[in-house]
Amino acid sequence: METYNMFMDLAIIIVFAKFFGIVTRKLRAPQVVGEIIAGLIIGPCGLSLVQQTDFLAQMAEIGVVLLMFSAGLETNLKDLMRTGPKAFLIACAGVFVPLVCGSLLYMAFYGASPWGSEGFYKAVFVGVILTATSVSITVQSLREMGRLKGVVGTTILSAAIIDDVIGIIVLTFVIGFKSPDASPLRVVLNTVLFFVFAIVLGFLIYKMFKLADSRYPHTRRIPIMGLALCLLMAYVAEAIFGIADITGAYVAGIILCSIRDSAYIEEKVDINSYMLFGPVFFASIGLKTNIENLTVPLLVFAVCFVLVGLCAKIIGCGLMARLCGFNGKDSLKIGVGMMTRGEVALIVSQKGLSVGLLSPVYFTAVILLIVVSSISTPILLKFLYAKEPAEA
Repeated sequence: METYNMFMDLAIIIVFAKFFGIVTRKLRAPQVVGEIIAGLIIGPCGLSLVQQTDFLAQMAEIGVVLLMFSAGLETNLKDLMRTGPKAFLIACAGVFVPLVCGSLLYMAFYGASPWGSEGFYKAVFVGVILTATSVSITVQSLREMGRLKGVVGTTILSAAIIDDVIGIIVLTFVIGFKSPDASPLRVVLNTVLFFVFAIVLGFLIYKMFKLADSRYPHTRRIPIMGLALCLLMAYVAEAIFGIADITGAYVAGIILCSIRDSAYIEEKVDINSYMLFGPVFFASIGLKTNIENLTVPLLVFAVCFVLVGLCAKIIGCGLMARLCGFNGKDSLKIGVGMMTRGEVALIVSQKGLSVGLLSPVYFTAVILLIVVSSISTPILLKFLYAKEPAEA
């Protein structure tokens, strides 16, 4: 009888996740926040309706892979090239400053550890969590205000995309260095070899998909093969090169983002992600969140984590934008627009939990950062854009 409990678990997760997702959307917050809250309510910290199992963990892993594949498909390479080096420099500052600030914050609370030690990598990983910028939340906020196509909006979008790419690369290195039998040279070599492999194979696969897309446009075989590519690249990244599977999934999306039917692939993949795997992944964050051991020092750390996460993005991206020639107000808009956190921060946190670099109790701080940044960013951007003429 216990074999069939997974069906009841999935039913409970889907119903609660969608209900609270709708509620948070009505409150103008991202649905992902509601799905996480649903996990908290039905998990051990709430009603204890669902317990974390190996089956749900595997479903959640598929969910995170599909999310990163979709993120890659949404990438617009032409926009990245059009904004040029400015977006790249802003993204680099948006990764470097939060990475350093997050690491120093952890060390300030729990003490500095020697280079290469377990404590050192945990501190660096806290910084890695803060590097992520939520492209989806930023885009939606700018779109609702009609500011997405302006110079500032395009720069924010491009920098956010580059920001996530750099963040994923940093995550790949940190996880690689964490492995006890890994040497710095091996980690660097494996990472370089993977991206060389991805570029060479990716070009060939892109040509094949482009040919298939021209002969069989808008047919189901295209997204089916795209999904197969996503899963294959996730496997190759993890099993052969020893780097994060989400890196392979993201690269698979990048490979296909420029073919004509990329939006069609994303639409079909999103059906699976939206209906099943996405809710399971985000709800599993709530299921794994442990607030029973939340002490006053941990609560203080969570508050500081949020403040550092918000300020580090504004300072890093805003100052770099100013150095790149933007005026003071536009620089502040870019800094504020880059401070939102969402799916990627959760994905990075989940990966840290799976490799032992993050304790479940710290998910409280991550969730708090997502909620605060998701609510405050649209409000601050609306204030900064007030009384300015509408963009054409």
